[in-house]
Amino acid sequence: MMRIKGIGLAAAMVVLVLLLAACGGGNNANEGADGGSIPAANGQAANSGGADEAEGQETSAADNEGQAADDGQLGGEVNVYSARHYDVDAELYATFTEETGIEVNIIEGAAPELIERIAREGSSSPADLFITVDGGILNTAKTRELLQPILSETVDAQVPADLRDTDDHWVGLSTRARVIVYAKDRVDPAELSTYEDLATDKWQGRLLVRSSTNLYNQSLLASLIALNGVEATERWAAGIAANLARDPEGGDRDQAKAIVAGEGDVAIMNTYYVGRMSVSEDSEEVKVAEQVGVFFPNQETTGTHLNLSGVGLVKYSPNQEQAIRLIEFLTAPAAQGRFSAANFEFPVNSDAEMPELLTGWGEFAHQGLDFAVYGEHNPTAVEIANKVGWK
Repeated sequence: MMRIKGIGLAAAMVVLVLLLAACGGGNNANEGADGGSIPAANGQAANSGGADEAEGQETSAADNEGQAADDGQLGGEVNVYSARHYDVDAELYATFTEETGIEVNIIEGAAPELIERIAREGSSSPADLFITVDGGILNTAKTRELLQPILSETVDAQVPADLRDTDDHWVGLSTRARVIVYAKDRVDPAELSTYEDLATDKWQGRLLVRSSTNLYNQSLLASLIALNGVEATERWAAGIAANLARDPEGGDRDQAKAIVAGEGDVAIMNTYYVGRMSVSEDSEEVKVAEQVGVFFPNQETTGTHLNLSGVGLVKYSPNQEQAIRLIEFLTAPAAQGRFSAANFEFPVNSDAEMPELLTGWGEFAHQGLDFAVYGEHNPTAVEIANKVGWK
């Protein structure tokens, strides 16, 4: 028994020595001759606290992920190819980034150029969203197979079906009506009725409108082709060209200015230009807006021509989740209200607030056409304008 005890004591002494050696070297086991640390294999922590620290970091990361989810922070980015150039858009993108952590990268250009760029880039395109200001252009992007369906119950609930593509490849962001603007001091609104009436002798030498090369006028022509046929629309366009008070020049605002200057009595314009002039930093534009009235034509017949700004989901979008989140954000009441307040566009979401000027114009009936017809009839519209001499 003593022998057994003796062997146990010796063993105990050996263990004690080993323990002391281990404890003594513990502080220096991972240090080199110069005192620098020697990395452990596979990058793992060499001391017992490393595992706890790594585990703590994992737990912290998980907590942060959960917090991000609670805050609606998705992160990542979304690349937008946009033909819209308004300050309010940039402001909304900044708000979206704050709320979601998703960076919005903007490539601006003319719509046809952006379509060609997306087509050229093909499956390597970084584009997630395509934004433009005409339903016909959106349809062109769709027919060239550059878009894909936007699958979102939120978007479907926020935007009515008549302001979305029939296959959900694009969705409206805002609308604008192409109306008759008139001189309050020279024209009785009771004289006004329809687009067709503007082509009659009554308005000879009194009508103002921008060039037929402008997409707004081409889409108006396309809508009339869809409603009245090619021959009737050609006669109408010839009447418009014959009744012009001057050769087309400038943009829509310039037509309103020409009315106030006495060059003409009525003009074909988009509503939002009147709104923007009413709050312009240019006092002269404010005065112009005060002296013209807005009339919504064809209320007893086919309705007023309506066009839209819209967004399509690009076919090879590399960031689809982030892209759809941005569409949902832009079609929600808050963003819609900001579009309307800043740019005097009509919101596509009926829950959004509108500025007093727009509500003061009251409700109006619009043509109710599939916006695709603007693109389908565009070549014929251009041909008609050239044929009748509408410059």
